[in-house]
Amino acid sequence: MGDTAWTLATEQADPAQACPIAPVVDIVFSRWTTPILWTLNQHGRQRFVELQRQITTITPKVLTQRLRQLERDGLVVRTYHPEVPPRVEYEISELGRSLAPLFAHLAEWAATNLDQVDRARRDYDNASTH
Repeated sequence: MGDTAWTLATEQADPAQACPIAPVVDIVFSRWTTPILWTLNQHGRQRFVELQRQITTITPKVLTQRLRQLERDGLVVRTYHPEVPPRVEYEISELGRSLAPLFAHLAEWAATNLDQVDRARRDYDNASTH
């Protein structure tokens, strides 16, 4: 196998090489990560219950899991206040805040294009049923 063929075969076998943004998509766009980061970016520091009120469809178990993962990834900062009762707050980190322009672009894209996506889906569904 020549060098070019080997390079192509290797790149095709490794998704990170084929698509360098794949790891970012895995981190940032998992099911609940985006709403959590969006909420923390928009509303600032939040207690667990406040986050749960903002993201009404998330379960406490899943919110806990996602917050732990986001803290591990460095996108969220958890602050424990040893009071009675104890108080825990979450806020977006500087690393997490650096995603704000990406979210802004996606929000702009959504506002501009989601109607076209809905139309394309309706057209496809109508054509498929005939």
